[in-house]
Amino acid sequence: MKYLFLTCVVVILIFPSCKQEESLPEISQETIARHMAVLASDDFQGRMPCSPGEVKTVDYLVEEMEKMNLNPGNGDSYLQDVPLLEIDTEMTSDMVINTKGGVMNLKPGEDFVVNTERAEDDLSWEDTELVFCGFGIVSEKDNWNDYADMDMTGKTAVVLVNDPGFGSEDADFFKGNTMTYGGRWSTKYDFVDDTGADGILIIHEASMAGYPWFVIQSSWTGPQQGLAGIDRSQDARIKGWIHLEAAKELFEKSGQDLSSMIKEARKPGFQPVPLDATASVSIESSYSTCISKNVIGIVEGKKNPEEYILYTAHWDHIGIGTPVDGDSIYNGALDNASGTSTVLAIAEMHANVKTPPDRSVIFLFVTAEEQGLLGSEYYAQYPLFPHDQTVANLNMDGVNPAGIMNDLTIIGMGHSDMDDVAAEEAGDQNRYVLNEQEPEKGYFFRSDQFSFAKKGVPVLFASGGYDHRKKGKEYAKQFLDDYTASRYHAPADNYDPENWEFGGMVQDGQLYFNVGLRLANSEEWPKWKPDSEFSRPVKLKN
Repeated sequence: MKYLFLTCVVVILIFPSCKQEESLPEISQETIARHMAVLASDDFQGRMPCSPGEVKTVDYLVEEMEKMNLNPGNGDSYLQDVPLLEIDTEMTSDMVINTKGGVMNLKPGEDFVVNTERAEDDLSWEDTELVFCGFGIVSEKDNWNDYADMDMTGKTAVVLVNDPGFGSEDADFFKGNTMTYGGRWSTKYDFVDDTGADGILIIHEASMAGYPWFVIQSSWTGPQQGLAGIDRSQDARIKGWIHLEAAKELFEKSGQDLSSMIKEARKPGFQPVPLDATASVSIESSYSTCISKNVIGIVEGKKNPEEYILYTAHWDHIGIGTPVDGDSIYNGALDNASGTSTVLAIAEMHANVKTPPDRSVIFLFVTAEEQGLLGSEYYAQYPLFPHDQTVANLNMDGVNPAGIMNDLTIIGMGHSDMDDVAAEEAGDQNRYVLNEQEPEKGYFFRSDQFSFAKKGVPVLFASGGYDHRKKGKEYAKQFLDDYTASRYHAPADNYDPENWEFGGMVQDGQLYFNVGLRLANSEEWPKWKPDSEFSRPVKLKN
């Protein structure tokens, strides 16, 4: 035994790497489930910003951070104020469309959904001219302008969702089926604002949009929020969506064929096409401002405390809305009590690591993601920790409840070195990396990591979901399809411990913890890939 002890001493002295390292903590399934049961309960009323549900949610997050002994992330406070403008719009009339083929009377909610981003009481279209403006995209980079040579004053654009590349089978044309930023509905809103138009109607087609019409009904009706303090008095008055079947009828009565027009809209040099039709509709709005909250805590680093690893998850959902099967509370269990709960569990792990990390680790729970990434956008504009000192952002939104997976699917794969870091950690879990399987849905632009990518911070947004370790790929796909069809942005997105396999959440949570801790204890600065449209705006020290 004496000689064995001396041998071990010699080995450790010669090979320091043979020293026993502190074992990594393991994420707790019980912790994730405990948080989800609370956050997705009816008592939290769907966690709508600026509602009683927000107060309960924010209080809960702060209380849990205090229990972990996390330091406040905003001086001596865990809170960052986010000023919001809330507009509650009611569609008070049918939409009457006069065409050369006859009059159409479209029903609110059933055939169209519209609202406004202006802080004005009552707005209307009165015989606004309808113009088909292709995909409603303006891109100098792609030499593309769907509003070219058309004076849109007094007119309303009718546009397609997604990009010209969708369905083109050409991966180099607007990235093929991968949605670009210009394909997002919110970007189309911005483009039309610059034209002086009366408004915009986006044609909803489920495969191109990435979600069914019910999501339009649930998400674009009732109170809508935006960041306060922005002058929108010159923006398009009324914005919204038109159902695919109503759009087909509109084009037919206007002497056009929608399918043929879609093909034309994909061609370079497309010119807007007047539909020889006018639309009238009225809305009534009330508006107010409120202060919502981002919630933030930090584990301070011991060696490089002014370099930061940033975890994010949005705590909000869409509150109380249209009843479905007698249930009007949109609890958002997966979207996004799951991400919030998993990041809380990761924060607890970081707080319990015996040796503090070299870099600081931030845990940011943002508000109003469902209203257009508003909480993360506000933090990105007014960061509490500098972006050029933020090493990476790891965002969790909708954590896998289907069970342990063979895959790690990275949304926005190909943008940065974070892909490579995640792939290495996934390999240690016997997983392989997949590029996103539904790129046409534009998920990269639909969650909070996008706010940080725009500021130059490399990001990770990934989850298992397409290859179940025991039940295979077909089961995994069916699980995801069923969620999108019946639960996404619906009251049915409830906490469901009897039918969920929490092993997937544990698996993803552990990977996110491992990636974060690796970066926190290294000198790595993940970089953007040369062909990514994102880049660091400043040169880092290395």
